[in-house]
Amino acid sequence: MTSRILTKLPTLINVFLLFSLVFSGNILQSVTSLGINYGQVGDNLPSPNKVINLLRSLRINKTRIYDTNPQILSSFANSNIEIIVTIENQVLTLLQDPQQALQWVNSRIKPYIPATSITGIMVGNELFTDDDSSLIGYMMPAMINIHKALFQLGLDRYIQVSSPSSLAVLAESYPPSAGSFKPEVTSVMQQFLQFLEATRSPFWINAYPYFAYKDNPNTIPIDYVLFNRNVGMTDPNTGLHYDNMMYAQVDAVAFAAAKLGYRNLEVRVAETGWPSKGDAGEIGASPLNAATYIRNLMMRQFAGEGTPARRSPRLEVYIFALFNEDMKSGPTSEKNYGIFQPDGSLAYDLGFSMMSNTTVTSERVTYSSSATKAKTTLKYWTILILAMTEVVILRLF
Repeated sequence: MTSRILTKLPTLINVFLLFSLVFSGNILQSVTSLGINYGQVGDNLPSPNKVINLLRSLRINKTRIYDTNPQILSSFANSNIEIIVTIENQVLTLLQDPQQALQWVNSRIKPYIPATSITGIMVGNELFTDDDSSLIGYMMPAMINIHKALFQLGLDRYIQVSSPSSLAVLAESYPPSAGSFKPEVTSVMQQFLQFLEATRSPFWINAYPYFAYKDNPNTIPIDYVLFNRNVGMTDPNTGLHYDNMMYAQVDAVAFAAAKLGYRNLEVRVAETGWPSKGDAGEIGASPLNAATYIRNLMMRQFAGEGTPARRSPRLEVYIFALFNEDMKSGPTSEKNYGIFQPDGSLAYDLGFSMMSNTTVTSERVTYSSSATKAKTTLKYWTILILAMTEVVILRLF
C-alpha cells in the first residue's frame, strides 16, 4: 500500500498545488500545456488585436492558425503568445524545391521573428488520410526543405516542424497497446517518424472522442468520452487503466510508433473538441456535452496530467476551437466547435464567471469583477478540485 501511495505522490502534489492556486486566484496562469486553435473560416470574426485580448482573458498563451496570415502574425508581436503556423496542403507542391522553401520561410516566417513567437510549423493537415492521395508524396520533401531553410536562417533551434495526423492512420487503436499504423501508410510514416526523432519534434494527432461516440452511442459510455467519472477500461496487455477515451487514443499512437522502433517520440494533441450543435443524426452534439468535455479537459490540464502510458511529460493539448466559424462546409457540427461566438460571448456556459462576462466589442477586454462573482468562481473551482481529489484517492486504494 505504501509503495502505491508513493507512486501517486506527484499527482497528490499537483492536487495540493491546485488548491493553493485557487486560493491565490492564479489558477489559469499556471497552465503551460494548453493551447487553442484559432480558425478563420468565418465572415464575422473579431480582429486579431481583439483575439489577443480574448486569449489573455482565458490565460492561454498558445495558439495555432491554419495559415501564415500576415495580419495575425504582425498583431501578435510582443504579445507573449506562442503561435504555431500551418502550410496549407495546396502549397506543398511548391515546397518540393529547396529554394522555394527558403523563399517561403524568408517571406512568411523570418520578418515576424523574434517579435512574434512562432514556435512551430505544421506542414499540411491530415495528409496521410486526405482525399487527395497524391499529397502524402509531397509531405516529406516539403518538411525536409522547410527544416533546412530554418537551419540556414538560424531558426531551427526555435521552430519545430511537424504535421498533424488524424486517428484514421491507425489500423488498430483498441486496446491502446494494440495500436498500429495502417500498412498503406507505413512506408512514409517510417520516414516521418525518423524525421521527428532526428529534429526532436513531436507527433501531433487530431483526437476526437466525439466521432467515436457519435458512431457508436449504444456501445461507448458517454461519461468515458466526456472525462466524467466512470469505471473506464483496463488494457489487458499492459494493465494500464484508462478513465477517458482521449488518453487511450494518444497512447494508441505512442504504441504504434513504438512498434516501428520509435519509443521516445512525444505525442501531442493538435486538435480536440466537441460540437455544441449538430444535425439530427449527429448524436451527442449539444451545449451541455461540449461544456462538459472542455471543462473536464481543462481541469486535467490544470493538474498537469500525462497519459497512463506516459505520465511524464504532461500531455500538451490544443482545444478546437476558439470560435464558431459560420463559413465552414460540411454538417452543422463543423460550424459549432467554438468555445466563443464571434462577438466574444461564450457559445456555452463553461462555469468560469470571468469568461462569461468577457466581451470583444472594444479593443480592450472588460469583464465584471463583483465580489459575488468572485465568490462564485472560487466555489466553482473548489468543487472541481475536491472532485478530482476524490478520484485520486479512489485510485490509491
